[in-house]
Amino acid sequence: MGETQPQLTTQTLKVLAILLSRAQDEISGAEIARSTKLASGTLYPILMRIEDAGWVESRWEVEDPRELGRPRRRLYQITGLGAKKTRSAFRELVFPLKEFAWR
Repeated sequence: MGETQPQLTTQTLKVLAILLSRAQDEISGAEIARSTKLASGTLYPILMRIEDAGWVESRWEVEDPRELGRPRRRLYQITGLGAKKTRSAFRELVFPLKEFAWR
């Protein structure tokens, strides 16, 4: 883990932005899907790639689904490395735009 760099597509950046905005929280895949409006077929491969890169950690809820009255959720949280890389990626996107605007 942590060896490969995920491709930073628009969709991946949306996912990372949500995770970074709630860095202290664990967020379910369903919450990320609602926030980003990404379909599960797009979202979960992104989550797998950024987890393989070490940018995100995940775990299954430990509570009993019968007691919760719903299926168990997988919870995601951005790592320190993920937060650092995400901030860097957004800086690289924003600063060239600022330079261009001032020319």
